[in-house]
Amino acid sequence: MLKMLGAVLIITAATLAGWIQAKQYASRPNQIRKLILALRRLQTEIMYGFTPLPDALERIGGQSGEPIRSIFRSAAESMKPGGNRTAQESLHAAVESGWKHTAMKAAEKDVLLQLSYTLGTSDRNDQLGHLETAVRQLESEEAVAREDQARYEKMFKSLGLLCGAFIVILFY
Repeated sequence: MLKMLGAVLIITAATLAGWIQAKQYASRPNQIRKLILALRRLQTEIMYGFTPLPDALERIGGQSGEPIRSIFRSAAESMKPGGNRTAQESLHAAVESGWKHTAMKAAEKDVLLQLSYTLGTSDRNDQLGHLETAVRQLESEEAVAREDQARYEKMFKSLGLLCGAFIVILFY
């Protein structure tokens, strides 16, 4: 009886580990899409709204879902008069602190960090061009993420169960 309970626990734990890994592959393209939409909204704010950058980032953060929301809101708070940080420093710090809560990889992080170097330092048209470049790069990363999801999501779900069964077989 105790052996059977142990076998069930091992299989359950391995299956859950596989499902958690599969969830990472499923979450990444969705988070990239949210980030693209947030950057598109920022383009609109800069082009038509003439909104100051901290206010625009705050508004965009409010419209985005987590974990994108916390990155933009953190950057906006750092840029406000009490924070005394530049747009580059604020966005860089927000990305570094909030990235661990995302399913995105280093390529997407690099796109945002590159954007932080140009955001708020040039005229409106130049910023719009940099935002468009960032969006295009993120769209290509989203395509890669969707391919990875199609390739690996089902595999990790099955692999978790099979590894659990393999461990049980080895012990018994």
